[in-house]
Amino acid sequence: MGDTTLREIQDELRSLLEGRAGIVDGIVAPIIFVLVNAVAGMPTAAYAGVAVAVSVVLVRLARRSDLRYAVSGLFGTGLAIALALRSGDAQDYFLPGIISGVATTAIAIISIAVRRPMVAYMSWVARQWPLEWYWHPRVRPAYARVTWLWAGFFAVRTGVQIWLFITDQTTALGFVRAATGWPGTIALLIATFVMGRNRLLALDGPSVDQFEADAPATEWKPQATGF
Repeated sequence: MGDTTLREIQDELRSLLEGRAGIVDGIVAPIIFVLVNAVAGMPTAAYAGVAVAVSVVLVRLARRSDLRYAVSGLFGTGLAIALALRSGDAQDYFLPGIISGVATTAIAIISIAVRRPMVAYMSWVARQWPLEWYWHPRVRPAYARVTWLWAGFFAVRTGVQIWLFITDQTTALGFVRAATGWPGTIALLIATFVMGRNRLLALDGPSVDQFEADAPATEWKPQATGF
């Protein structure tokens, strides 16, 4: 892996995570919920989870920092705790994440089947490259391969969580979710970038600029940066 690729990966992760705050906002409430539930029971854990999520938002407001992860964490925590309180079962806290994992896996596989890989859309939203470029015969296979990687990641992660849910292993479910949340996502993003860049280079298709300029095939050079 060259120095240029390493720098690009660092830039991509820095842009996504906006520092360590994004990671903390996403995992602290579920961990607190699991720990308090094991010691004091589900109702107390529910209140503790909400209190932590609200506190994170207040801290971000006080520091005038980005609220995206804090607000999304508050919304997700609120929904999960509402389900748990309604059923009286702490495991239902993890239902939204399990449902989301099943849906993501299905969407990834369907997108490959219809030749419009999910990861291509994610890249398009982030980079604003021409959408038609992603569907080029010497570009699309790279995004299809990486979308298979995503489908496998979410299938395995969700499958493990479903098994823990069915077997009533609430504490283990919480820690698996935390371990495969941001840490797993970071690993997935690194693998996505490395695998995707290597596949683009092997396909030897046009760069974004060459595609927009309708350059002849004899002049094509793979996209040098980004994925």
